[in-house]
Amino acid sequence: MTSILVGTCSWTDPALVRSGWYPPGRRDAEGRLRYYAERFPVVEVDGTFYALPSERNSRLWAERTPAGFVFDVKAYAPLTGHPVKQAALADTPPDEVWARFAAGVEPLREAGRLGGVLFQFPPWFRPGARAERFLEETAARTAGWPVHVEFRHPTWWEEPQRDLTRALLSTYGFAAVAVDMNQQLPTSLPPVTPVTAPRLSVVRFHGRSASWGRGSKEERFRYDYQRAELAEWLPRLHALAEQVDELHVLFNNCCGAAAVQAAETMAGLLSPRSAPSSSR
Repeated sequence: MTSILVGTCSWTDPALVRSGWYPPGRRDAEGRLRYYAERFPVVEVDGTFYALPSERNSRLWAERTPAGFVFDVKAYAPLTGHPVKQAALADTPPDEVWARFAAGVEPLREAGRLGGVLFQFPPWFRPGARAERFLEETAARTAGWPVHVEFRHPTWWEEPQRDLTRALLSTYGFAAVAVDMNQQLPTSLPPVTPVTAPRLSVVRFHGRSASWGRGSKEERFRYDYQRAELAEWLPRLHALAEQVDELHVLFNNCCGAAAVQAAETMAGLLSPRSAPSSSR
């Protein structure tokens, strides 16, 4: 039976910590993760996009979470063509950056806690020969890793490119990421749900803010999903679950407690047909 794991795209976001969702006595680094992992079976590590992960932290994360809990780790920005966030690494050779990233997530992989590595490509990364070469290189460097890919340029999933994108990701065994977002923007990605790898499918809920792609982080991600909006996705999520071994449903509307609240609602909506671990 397919495991449907529901969680959020961060457990350390400052707005979440300030929201009061974590109870007194559970607000230190260890307490937050243990509390989160008692309620959800998966989380996305967002901080690894801004800084290389450390082996020590990965080891601690594995130790502080129960068996079966998994981490989806977001690839470090330069690995997906984004600008370098750490000034100290600006002149570091690419091979060394890749090696340090791999070493940083290795404790999670060894412990069986690495759900996948998210390669989220920037809005300017559009279909074409250059992008295909970049994906080919990424596949070579990540051989043996569980990888899922999110594109931010809408043409990847628009006709007539859609089938070509599906075939390209399938060639490398990359799982496609489906998204929910505001559909009234020039940069809106269509809510398609392609399956490109039998082991995993991922859906990321970004919220439906009209400020997507501009404004402050809070403006971009401030959105409270209504129960009916989440219920709209149930047929698509069930269809995905029938085609893959595991489905990750992650909420990225990380503003206050909005993401954890939406995840709790979605887990409840899915619980009659989801795996037991997804209803925690």
